[in-house]
Amino acid sequence: MIIDISQEVFSCKLFPGDSGPQYTRVMSMDEGSEYNLTDIKMCVHNGTHVDAPFHFINEGKTIDKTDLSLYVGDCYVARHDGELYSGDVVNIMEAARAAKASKRILIAGNAVVTAEAARAFVQAGICLIGNESQTVGPEDAPKEVHLILLGAGIVLLEGVVLADVPEGRYFLSAAPINFGGCDGAPCRAYLIR
Repeated sequence: MIIDISQEVFSCKLFPGDSGPQYTRVMSMDEGSEYNLTDIKMCVHNGTHVDAPFHFINEGKTIDKTDLSLYVGDCYVARHDGELYSGDVVNIMEAARAAKASKRILIAGNAVVTAEAARAFVQAGICLIGNESQTVGPEDAPKEVHLILLGAGIVLLEGVVLADVPEGRYFLSAAPINFGGCDGAPCRAYLIR
């Protein structure tokens, strides 16, 4: 079974201050053209997207330089509401290890990764963390959490849709669009159970 965990781009949630996605139909069969053609304009962090280290680390890798294997493989979906602390990470990682899916962690619910939790995820050796918010860390101060995770080589998958996804092990595919030189990119994320 394939479970789409991506937001529809043009109606997606936006991080405060990010420009919203727009499209323009530049060719239309309804207007006599031989085909339909659409131009888009958007922030690379609109909708379901991944953050590359370059997002917060000027010398960090851009999205086209990150290893695609980070975004594809077994993952564990956990559920949490509120701030995550190291004790919560211990519980999540225990369940993920038991499920044999401890490298990629997706957190369903209204979860906010604190700096303490970010350090615990680094210690746990994960390669990807994802959540339903448009940012993994606190919305009003995301920098510290991003620096901890991205600085450790952990990629971020933000804005996933997990409301109807039960906890457990899945196969994740969330490879970003190959936007050379960019700090992030949208992706069509899905789970296979």
